[in-house]
Amino acid sequence: MEVLYLLVPLSLLLIALIVWIFLWAIRSGQFDDLEGPAHRILMDDDDTPAETGDKNKEQEKS
Repeated sequence: MEVLYLLVPLSLLLIALIVWIFLWAIRSGQFDDLEGPAHRILMDDDDTPAETGDKNKEQEKS
């Protein structure tokens, strides 16, 4: 029963710490764009790298 005098304040401190971290995450913008990364995976990158484009131009000149 005496252990409750230690465990109850420790659990309250832990809950307060978790709430503080959660509020910090909300304020710092961690949850602003939840769908962007999911859509970014599905998008194709059809752009050619700059090096490849330069080599093609050199080959056309020859």
